[in-house]
Amino acid sequence: MLRQHHHTRKFLGFTFSDRVQVKRRIAPKALARFKDRIRELTQRTRGVSVAQLIGPLKRYLTGWRGCFGFCETPGVLRRLDEWIRRRIRCFFWKQWKRGRTRFQELIARGVSGNLAAQTAGSPHSAWRLSCSPALNIALSNRYFRSLGLPSLSS
Repeated sequence: MLRQHHHTRKFLGFTFSDRVQVKRRIAPKALARFKDRIRELTQRTRGVSVAQLIGPLKRYLTGWRGCFGFCETPGVLRRLDEWIRRRIRCFFWKQWKRGRTRFQELIARGVSGNLAAQTAGSPHSAWRLSCSPALNIALSNRYFRSLGLPSLSS
């Protein structure tokens, strides 16, 4: 019985595999480095303004997209976009700190009183709440585009 061997080659942060059709995928190590850098840029919440957060993120994402934007696995880029936005929502939530501030920020950003109260009073972690309906309304993808946050997938 003949066994087929699949070869995987790495080049400049891409992985090429010769299964059926060659696809340019982002190498796992390059992805891990990317996520580490994004974590670094979105970690500090104290004394950091939105502009100070978005500026370095914008530069890093634009450069990274220049290198990896032409990978042939768009689903990966879409998931990274979602994860980055979730990190930023988390950043905002931590910045707003107190329940009253959180409630007022949600209301000011178009969240209904009921949902805002529910979310602001929630005992859940910032990470868990970062994908809640209230934060998706208050900090929408459109809002992030208006800040100039580049998308990896479009």
